[in-house]
Amino acid sequence: MSAALAATSGANVSIQYNEAFVRKFVIATIFWGVVGMLVGVVIAFQLAFPVLNLDLPWTTFGRLRPVHTSAVIFAFGGNALFATSLYVVQRTCRTTLFGGEAMGNFLFWGFQLFIVLAASGYVLGITQSKEYAEPEWYVDLWLTIVWVAYLICFAGTLMKRKEPHIYVANWFFLAFIITVAMLHLVNNAAVPVSFFGTKSYIVWAGVQDAMTQWWYGHNAVGFFLTAGFLGMMYYFVPKQADRPVYSYRLSIVHFWTLIFLYIWAGPHHLHYTALPDWAQTLGMTFSIILWMPSWGGMINGIMTLSGAWDKLRTDPILRFMVASVAFYGMSTFEGPMMSIKAVNSLSHYTDWTIGHVHSGALGWVAFITFGCMYNLVPALWKRERLYSLRLVTYHFWISTIGIVLYITAMWISGIMQGLMWRAYDSLGFLQYSFIETVEAMHPYYVIRAFGGVLFLVGALIMVYNVWKTIKGDLRTEESFEQPAHVPAGAAE
Repeated sequence: MSAALAATSGANVSIQYNEAFVRKFVIATIFWGVVGMLVGVVIAFQLAFPVLNLDLPWTTFGRLRPVHTSAVIFAFGGNALFATSLYVVQRTCRTTLFGGEAMGNFLFWGFQLFIVLAASGYVLGITQSKEYAEPEWYVDLWLTIVWVAYLICFAGTLMKRKEPHIYVANWFFLAFIITVAMLHLVNNAAVPVSFFGTKSYIVWAGVQDAMTQWWYGHNAVGFFLTAGFLGMMYYFVPKQADRPVYSYRLSIVHFWTLIFLYIWAGPHHLHYTALPDWAQTLGMTFSIILWMPSWGGMINGIMTLSGAWDKLRTDPILRFMVASVAFYGMSTFEGPMMSIKAVNSLSHYTDWTIGHVHSGALGWVAFITFGCMYNLVPALWKRERLYSLRLVTYHFWISTIGIVLYITAMWISGIMQGLMWRAYDSLGFLQYSFIETVEAMHPYYVIRAFGGVLFLVGALIMVYNVWKTIKGDLRTEESFEQPAHVPAGAAE
């Protein structure tokens, strides 16, 4: 078996885990992450300086924007989820992957084909114009085949497990796989115009289409970008901290409440639209209730460091993970708050929403992914450690500064937008024209773009660090251990 890691179970039986394809998913995660962030920087500068659209149809903001969102969500985030879920399920079940390396390779190449088909379609203008669900019907069909294989592979591994207990991370991964499949099938139900054509029409129409789209859109966030990455948190934070999960009971409560509540929150995207008012209120109510399970998960992740807080001074990888959980807590406070109708009347359609999305995408999703990749690379390539922990520290602080610049610029810009749009003069006329609001946002768009540049620079530092680690190089550098002249525990 083309395995790589030999592990010994309690019965002293050597298990050769399937992980050649996991290495491919790790490399794809980092590659697509850089691509997605680079396109994000380009379109951020396009908003600040429209001349950068180049007057070409393939390079306009309208076509590059879905390339960016799909690259960072499905290519970067999706490959990270494949890598971590298929790595974790084997170890927590003490068994090899169902379907072996052949299944893993099909999932890898099948998913990369989906990414390329989707991105090329966006650039060429082939899209069904649904947020986070832009690929046309033929791409959706291929993704369905790959995703069903993913479910069979993951569930089959759980069924052949040697460990009687199913660890909580696997519950989150399984919920993410099943729910995304359901969302994908319902929201993308379409009728092609012709068998060989690239155009189709969604079977839903009007407000029903909007409701179905945001049932999908918000739960893509809830299950793809939250449940799946919580599975990563529940495995890799305890591993990196070398501590058990703070409360296993809380993790189970976190799982079931999150799974039940998240699915109903989508209507909060449709406040003040043609959606019936009762449906809007229902979405708002469930969004507010989501505060509790979300913060329960955040507390569980951060408190896993109980007795190991000193590791944050010496372990920059753990710093990434803990910061990501903190951003998760902040984002899951801000989201429910923005779902309240009185707040939403100011924030809706403004850059405040963009700031909120990126505090979760950059702070939570990207940071936990960076931490997990830094954990996985030495293990998968059999290296003693990363090439340089100092470079991990540089990556952390440069990216953190980039996030702060990005989200604060969007918060200020968004609130200013909302206030200018609703300002009236003494005669009851709008005080500002739309172009005046656009002009006022320009400096904040420039700040946002430079924040994105810093985040991209951090990712490039990671690329270099991972490349040197895979080569087997070890950098001689100052120790990150606590200075000898500081007594142990003195700073606590």
